[in-house]
Amino acid sequence: MSSAVRVRGLTVGPLAENCWLLTDASSHTAILVDPGDEALRLLEAVDESGCALVEIWLTHAHFDHVGAIASILRERPVPVRLHALDEALYTHAATSAARWGISLEQPPASTVRVAEGDVLRFGGDDFAVWHLPGHAPGHVAYLSDSLCISGDLLFAGSIGRTDLPWCDPQAMHQSLTRMATLPPGLRVLPGHGEDTTIARELATNPFLRGLARPIGA
Repeated sequence: MSSAVRVRGLTVGPLAENCWLLTDASSHTAILVDPGDEALRLLEAVDESGCALVEIWLTHAHFDHVGAIASILRERPVPVRLHALDEALYTHAATSAARWGISLEQPPASTVRVAEGDVLRFGGDDFAVWHLPGHAPGHVAYLSDSLCISGDLLFAGSIGRTDLPWCDPQAMHQSLTRMATLPPGLRVLPGHGEDTTIARELATNPFLRGLARPIGA
């Protein structure tokens, strides 16, 4: 990652979801990745950075990753990037949250699509978009030369669930197999839990070591 770009993790909401704040000191701009809850806290973090929010990136559209969007957009009307195959999850986020007994304001329609092969430029770094379905049909990861924002695909020592509606265990296995090809030194910023590296997961995570497969795969 270039020296101008900084990353800060903020764990939010009842499901302890990780929102990642990317800031670029040279342009004084910021991106929020997966703002799942606690909009005021996230906006305060943006303001503390001295940067202006310019975009929201989503790895996928489960409600715990999108719950702060409506409130954020009222204050900072910025583009929201989402893969087209997660549009159904996105448009039913509030209904999905209610099934868990969680109140969530339905986010407005996303405005920008991302897809496999896209490259997003921020702070002098290129972030490649990888479509990695399984946990959700339109799940993506954002990869620079030094980090991978992995959403709910890969966690430290574990993986995302494959027993929810719209999950696909076989696709999850294929996505994890692809993740295992990434450079060992790559830092992984997951949607839940502590950050890790590809090297650590290749050494300790049974799903990347080939010792386990997602249930149903």
